[in-house]
Amino acid sequence: MKIAEQFIDGDGPNTFHIKHTFDAQAALDQAAALRSAEATHMGESRLVAEVPMWLVEMWMKEAGVAHNDNAARQELLTRKLQSGEFSKFRVWEGSY
Repeated sequence: MKIAEQFIDGDGPNTFHIKHTFDAQAALDQAAALRSAEATHMGESRLVAEVPMWLVEMWMKEAGVAHNDNAARQELLTRKLQSGEFSKFRVWEGSY
């Protein structure tokens, strides 16, 4: 969830930067609730994780992955969610 937006003067007279501040606690709480309720099965599909879109976009930007490159995005999400740093976003603990 976005919690702040700040405009910062740039280097020149006609430039500025926008600093966005986000809080992931809502997504972490939702993932924990879904995990505890064991709400991971949806027919033949599995709910693997609850990741906010702003975080996915940040990961893609850091990795240089284009928005239309679905295979690279899937690989990036898999790698990030299997790391210990972002495992709290996972709902389903199985392998995928």
